[in-house]
Amino acid sequence: MAFRYDIRLSGSGGQGIILMGIILAEAIGIYDGRFVAQTQSYGPEARGGSSKAEVVVSDSEIDYPKALQLDLLVAMNQRSCDEYYMDLKPDGILVVDSTLVRQVPFSRAYRIPFTGIAREELKREMVANIVALGALAVLTPMVSARGVESAVLGRVPGGTEKLNREALQAGMKAARKTKRARFPETISELVDEDT
Repeated sequence: MAFRYDIRLSGSGGQGIILMGIILAEAIGIYDGRFVAQTQSYGPEARGGSSKAEVVVSDSEIDYPKALQLDLLVAMNQRSCDEYYMDLKPDGILVVDSTLVRQVPFSRAYRIPFTGIAREELKREMVANIVALGALAVLTPMVSARGVESAVLGRVPGGTEKLNREALQAGMKAARKTKRARFPETISELVDEDT
């Protein structure tokens, strides 16, 4: 049976969720050389409505591109956490933006303040999604730090490369700190702390 790993990124319109999904899929498929499929959906509002992107990773061709049971859920707001956490596998990983998600109904969760880091350390709240991508490079072995950085730099507007590199590094640093504080029995333990 083919290996399959289902990821859902979720939040509000305006948080850069769709861009996150595109960058993550490019990092996994183009730079890390895995089979990947990416889909997206969002509410009717341009900003403020629900938004989600799904990334399916496999070691062979993907017949069905929608996430089935989630191995990894990233919730960038409370509504997304509440709506989607039940779709996680029993051993799945929940990653929440603890700046905006106060109630976490799943014990296997990483709480990282992506928006707070972007706002306070980087002075640009709009890069919270890039901070989250940096964290994913640490929390899941499905994507490498090199792959994420290459995909981010291939997508961001010219002149913002330094800011986005700093956002990635801040996310990686926060994820390493959070990961060391916990001992989950999940696939994320496979990631080397020093990557």
